[in-house]
Amino acid sequence: MDRNSAIGLTLIALLLLLYFYFFSPPTPAPQEEKSVLKELPIKKDSTTQKKSAQAFDSIAVKQYGNLGSFLSGKESLISVENEVLKITFSNRATFTLVNLKNYKTYHQKPLDLVNDGNNSFALVTNYQGQNVDLYSLHYETQMTKVGDTSRVTFTARLSENSYIKHTYSIPAAGYQIGYKLETQGITLGQSAAFSWVDDIPLQEKDLKDSRNKTTINYYSIDGSFDGLSDTSPDSKAVSNPLRWAAIKQKFFLSAIFAKGDFASGSFATTFDDKDSSYVKRAEVNLSIPAEAMASKKANFTYYFGPNDYKITKEVGHEFSRNMYLGWPPVIWVNKFLLMPVFNFLQSFIGNYGIIILLLVLFMKLLLMPLTYTSYMGMAKMRLLKPELDAIKEKNGDNQTQAQQDQMKLYQQAGVNPFAGCIPLLLQMPILFSMFYLFPNSIDLRQQPFLWAEDLSTWDSILTLPFTVPFGYGNHVSLFVLLMTASQIVFQWQNNQIQSVQGPMKSMGYVMPLIFLFVLNSFSSGLSFYYFISNLITFAQQAIIKRFVDEDKIIAIMDENKKKAASGTTKKSKFMSKLEEAMKAGDEARKKKK
Repeated sequence: MDRNSAIGLTLIALLLLLYFYFFSPPTPAPQEEKSVLKELPIKKDSTTQKKSAQAFDSIAVKQYGNLGSFLSGKESLISVENEVLKITFSNRATFTLVNLKNYKTYHQKPLDLVNDGNNSFALVTNYQGQNVDLYSLHYETQMTKVGDTSRVTFTARLSENSYIKHTYSIPAAGYQIGYKLETQGITLGQSAAFSWVDDIPLQEKDLKDSRNKTTINYYSIDGSFDGLSDTSPDSKAVSNPLRWAAIKQKFFLSAIFAKGDFASGSFATTFDDKDSSYVKRAEVNLSIPAEAMASKKANFTYYFGPNDYKITKEVGHEFSRNMYLGWPPVIWVNKFLLMPVFNFLQSFIGNYGIIILLLVLFMKLLLMPLTYTSYMGMAKMRLLKPELDAIKEKNGDNQTQAQQDQMKLYQQAGVNPFAGCIPLLLQMPILFSMFYLFPNSIDLRQQPFLWAEDLSTWDSILTLPFTVPFGYGNHVSLFVLLMTASQIVFQWQNNQIQSVQGPMKSMGYVMPLIFLFVLNSFSSGLSFYYFISNLITFAQQAIIKRFVDEDKIIAIMDENKKKAASGTTKKSKFMSKLEEAMKAGDEARKKKK
C-alpha cells in the first residue's frame, strides 16, 4: 500500500471513529413523562373509595350526557386470528393484544406489539359541549365474516337511528387491519384527538442497541419523511397534514394510516437509563381533521408487523423507509444490488451463514476488476519506489521540488499515483452499505451459525466482569477478533510487499483496531462477512500475483520513459491538472513568504 492509499484509509478510519463516537447525539436527562389520562389517587379506606367512585360516576355522566350510560359495564374481550396475527379487542373498541404468531422474543416468549399492560389508546372529541373519550365507553360487540375478512363491530346505540360504531376489518393474511369510525344521529365535534402511548418492552438481546433503534417516524402527505431521534429522548410537534405515524422498534413496526390525512401531530419518546424494564415510552398524538368527522365516516389502517423491506414496500406511501438503508449512494447499493442478491440466495438456501459466504463470493467476483486495478497500481508504485526514494534524497528538505520531480517521474513512466487508491474508494459505498443492511435485516434475526446464536446481534464467547470503554462493552465477539486478526495480517503482508517504512507502516493498523471496538456490539453477520471477505482477498492477491509479470511492467514503464524523452508522449488531462494545482500551490506559498 503506497503513501496515498494509506493516508486515504486512515482518514476513512478516523471518519468512522468520529461518526460512531463523537457525532452521536448526547443522551439528555429523562424528561418528565406526560400521560394522556391522569391517574386517580388510591384510597385505602373502602367507604371513602366508594364515595369517590360515586362522585366520579356523577361527574362522568354529567360530562358524557346521554352517552354516560355506556361508561359503566363489565369489560369483555373478543379474539380473532389470521395467518400471522392474533388480536384481542376489548369491548371499549380498542386493542388489548396484538401478537405476531411467526415471531418470538429473544427469550422465546410470545412477541406482542400491543399488550394491555403496556399500551393505552384514547380518542377524544367533543359531544354536547364536553370532551369525551370514545374509548372509555362500553360497546355491544359483534363479529361477522365477509368473504375471507373478519369484521369486529363495536356499537353504542342510543336509539334505532342514533349510534356510534367502530369497525375493525382483519383480512385472512397480512399485517394490516382496517378501522372505520361511523356515527349516525349523533353530532360529534368538528375534530378528534387520537392518542397512543406505548411502553415498549424489550424484544431483543441487547437493551442499549434496542433503545438506539427505537423511535417514532412519520410521513407527510407532501411526501416528506421524518422522525424523532433514535438515540436520545425527543419530542416534536408537526403542523403539516400527515399520512401515517409509526412506532419503530429495531425489527418491528406499529403504525396507523389515515385514508385521507391527519391534520397534525405531536410525538415524544422518553426513557430512563437506569430502568431496564422497558425500552422506551412512545407517545403518538394525531388530530383527525374536521372533514373526516363531518363525513361521519373516518377510515384508517393499522399496521402491526415486521420492519421487513419486502413487506413494507407493498404497503406504499414510502412506508419501507422505516428500514434505514443509509444515504445515497449507499442506499442504492443496498436496494438495487445487495438486497436482491440476498433475497435470491435465501429463496433456496436456509443457512444464513452460507448465504453470507456466497454473498461475499459474489461481491468479490463483481469487484474483481477494481481489485486487479488497485493491485496493479500499487505494484507500479512499489516498482518505482527506488527512484522515488532517490528523488527524496536528492532534494532533501525542498519538498516542492521533490513533488515536482515525482510528478515528472509518474508522467514519464505512465503511472497514475492514485491508481491504487481510487478503486478502494469506489468500493467504499459497498463497505458502508453492510453497516446498515446486516444490523437492520430481520432475515438474520434469531438465525444461528456456528457459535453465534443470532446473526442479527453480537456473538459472545466470553462475558467480562467489567465494561471496556470506547464502546467495546463487556463481552468478547469471536467473529470480530477473527476479522481484526485477518485485517492486521493483511496489512502486515502489504507492508512487506511494498516495503513501507516509518510512520506509514504503523498507521495502516489503525483501522483494524478501530473496527475491533466499533463492531464488537454490531451484528455478528456483519463481522463474519468482513472476516470471510479478508480471507478471499488473500486468495485474490495470491492469484493476481501469480499471473502478474513484474518484469513486463518494468519493461512497459521503461518504454514509456523513452517515449517521454523523445517527446512523443502527451500529458494526460489528470496529470496536467495535478501539475497546475501543484504550481499554483507553490506560487501561493512563495507570495505568502
